[in-house]
Amino acid sequence: MMLFEKFANQAIQNGRFAPLDEIYVMNKVRALVGDEDIQDDGQHSIVEQLVATAIKNGKIDDGITAREILSDQLYDLLTPTPAKVNATFWNKYVESPETATNWFYHLCTHNNYVKVSAIKRNVEFTKQVRDGNQLEITINLSKPEKDPKAIAKAAHSTGKKYPQCALCMENEGYLGRLDHAARSNHRIIRMMIGGKPWGFQYSPYAYFNEHCIFLDAKHEPMQINQQTLINLVEIEKQFPHYFVGSNADLPIVGGSMLAHEHYQGGKHIFPMMKAPIKQEVSFKDYPTVKAGIVDWPMSDLRLVSNDDLALIDLGAHIINSWDHYSDQSLQIKASDGQTRHHTVTPIMHRNGDKFILDLVLRDNNTSDQFPLGIFHPHAKLWHIKKENIGLIEVMGRAILPARLKNELAEVKKFWLGQPNQIADSHLPWAKEVQEHREINSENVNEVLEEEVAQIFSDVLADAGVFKNNEAGRAGWQRFIDQL
Repeated sequence: MMLFEKFANQAIQNGRFAPLDEIYVMNKVRALVGDEDIQDDGQHSIVEQLVATAIKNGKIDDGITAREILSDQLYDLLTPTPAKVNATFWNKYVESPETATNWFYHLCTHNNYVKVSAIKRNVEFTKQVRDGNQLEITINLSKPEKDPKAIAKAAHSTGKKYPQCALCMENEGYLGRLDHAARSNHRIIRMMIGGKPWGFQYSPYAYFNEHCIFLDAKHEPMQINQQTLINLVEIEKQFPHYFVGSNADLPIVGGSMLAHEHYQGGKHIFPMMKAPIKQEVSFKDYPTVKAGIVDWPMSDLRLVSNDDLALIDLGAHIINSWDHYSDQSLQIKASDGQTRHHTVTPIMHRNGDKFILDLVLRDNNTSDQFPLGIFHPHAKLWHIKKENIGLIEVMGRAILPARLKNELAEVKKFWLGQPNQIADSHLPWAKEVQEHREINSENVNEVLEEEVAQIFSDVLADAGVFKNNEAGRAGWQRFIDQL
């Protein structure tokens, strides 16, 4: 079959168009890729072949951004309109929330909004570390390289942008440009959260199964307060099969998108969720809430209850208390004048009718010794992880930079006494490991994975405000006593 006809048939089957629209659709494709049709090669996707045809016909340049924009334009023609997507989603929601999300996720993977083939390139493994926790390690290879033209344009960019950021509702159907990702095939489910309009979408470069984003319809800065907990509970009531959580709302300890209020969620059980309580805590004014300090490298206070109002009230009290709490003996300082340094990373999931809320205490103070953050990965660990510790990593899933795939291959060569180009930054660590491990060709991969996982555990411990030692345990108790 010729390519244009096959594309039109698929667009009709997907529900975007009716059979009568076949010629119309083929002419839409001609306008994008040129008039010269070709035979389907049977090896590549229809869209890949059409993009190649457009380059051959001189309709687009053979560049990263041009390819992405055209690809998403073509996938847009294969995707129902936002109104149809929302109508179908909420009709399926009547059957069950999971039926609705299953359908929407399938749509977003098959229209290439969720980049499944790119995500499969990521390196992933799970390893137990010395404290007994199982940590998940990923080396992220899915995000595409930056277009050199986009980098150059961004350096000279001024003025207000549209859309204002990558999370704004205005991204739905946006063509894209050199400094902003193509979003023609993007679809957002509309919903109400906390009495305000919000959106629900999937992440294009998912870090875990069904990685989704809940976003405020308005471009407003992130903030963590009682309303946050109300919102998380409402989301859990609507999507009980997903977890949901928020990045912290301060630099250093927050995520990369502090300018737009949003949460992340999905169908994944993270290591922190499986971590046990190491010390129970009781709150006499909240008898329906079970609480405890979690056995975890970061400082996590867990609340469990089927009384969501009590859970919200106690959670807000803890957040407000931490916001003003200082402990000079542990370098914990709530504020500098008007500048606050304390917040939490709140995460919620369900176990039957029980709501489980993890409140991970965060402090973004810096010092001469730790200019990037006192409670941030310390310099010894930067060869593996230097970036902020956000929501996903707080829960025990490392998002490590792509450079490590090749760099760690050189570390293995170094351990095996083979010719190598090991980076200077890895050398002290590699020698230290070599001194206490017997390494050979049969176990080198296992050793590497175990040692990288241990570094990630150390990274999380650096980010914890109350360390797992005598001083840290005493600090936890002082904080709990004043609640």
